[in-house]
Amino acid sequence: MANILIDGYNLGLEKGTGVATYARNLSYELHELGHKVSVLYGNRGSLNRDDLLREIAFFDGAVEQPRLLELLERGKQALRGPLSYRAKQVPITGRVVAKTFAARLPYFDAIYNSNEVFKNANGAFWFWKQLVNIRMPDQPDLAHWTYPLPVRIKGVPNLYTMHDLVPLRLPYTTLDNKRRYLRLMRLLAKKAEHIVTVSENSRRDLVELVGVPEGKVTNTYQSVQIPVKYRDKPEDQVAREVEGVTGFGYKGYFLFWGSLEPKKNIGRMIEAYMASKVATPLVIIGAQAWKAEKELALLNEGKWEQDSFIPASNIERRRGARKRIIRLDYAPFSLLVSLIRGAKGALFPSLYEGFGLPALEAMLLGTPVICSNTSSLPEVAGNAAEMVDPYDTQAITAAIRRLDADADRRAELTELGLAQAALYSPENYRKRLESVYARYL
Repeated sequence: MANILIDGYNLGLEKGTGVATYARNLSYELHELGHKVSVLYGNRGSLNRDDLLREIAFFDGAVEQPRLLELLERGKQALRGPLSYRAKQVPITGRVVAKTFAARLPYFDAIYNSNEVFKNANGAFWFWKQLVNIRMPDQPDLAHWTYPLPVRIKGVPNLYTMHDLVPLRLPYTTLDNKRRYLRLMRLLAKKAEHIVTVSENSRRDLVELVGVPEGKVTNTYQSVQIPVKYRDKPEDQVAREVEGVTGFGYKGYFLFWGSLEPKKNIGRMIEAYMASKVATPLVIIGAQAWKAEKELALLNEGKWEQDSFIPASNIERRRGARKRIIRLDYAPFSLLVSLIRGAKGALFPSLYEGFGLPALEAMLLGTPVICSNTSSLPEVAGNAAEMVDPYDTQAITAAIRRLDADADRRAELTELGLAQAALYSPENYRKRLESVYARYL
């Protein structure tokens, strides 16, 4: 049994991301492979030596730090040098009631924290153009960073997952500093023992754009899995949940979920949906991200108004001037699964994806999918989705009309989708991971 460290860089995000799902699933698969799992966070934790305060601070970043302790910590960091940070173990004893966080926490045997290490590492990289070294109280056998971070642990193999190269392929869709991003990717390609990615499309991009040697990057894909308690919830219960939240019946709406950002192609999707003139409404789940105003321009011609409030799930439902479209800023995972199961079809006409997990999640839950014919989606979705050119609004419109009108096609896509999702089972993913780790353990 090896001790494998992963980062919690994205796991602290309250509403989650695809990369957070990747990291969480990875932690559970490492456990299934028989490894010890350590997770390193970069929270603003307590600097106090008191174990209880460190545990409290891990779950509550608002804990105030004594000024003297902060100054002492900065002084010790200065003596260690700008490129070395130290992590401390966080005692998870159960004294803090943490059930609220259960859905967001990874599997772990040990949790460590280094105060704001990822934020500080990014700042250090800006000036020093080097990777930050992190000193662990218990040295792992291997570090697997789930995101391209400017960090490493000396003396052990360091693997990095690079999900996609969207800042280079579609630079106008992200806010990254492109020069810094490319410099980091090239440095990681040079310094890492190995690069892991999640599709053949991303693998080709890494070789061709960043210059990663062919033999140094492996596509493991990733797994698609949803807890049985959500996946097999009784259909009548799912129907009640979706109708209570959206006002629409079971299998009576189209659904999009994800960040409202340019690469998701929300603007064209809304335009295509409105042009389709189908009676089936559209539900959009996602918080506004960068450049979201332009993506939502069609909806914002009218005013959003608060339509209702659901205290139990803390979801604000807003209805725009386009009465067939509603948007939820956020849905907790258990409700999101019900909303996917209850949808007539899932719309996912993204401009670019490293993997495209939502398409497979919909397939696993028996919901027909309309998705793009670009980037990784053709290889991931196979023949189990309606494929469209994401830049062709008329093509998206035609696909929506087809799926809305053709019950036989929806049934066919449901069957094909279930078979396609099975290819990305945890068991298959585990085998691909183990083949990479075996080179270094």
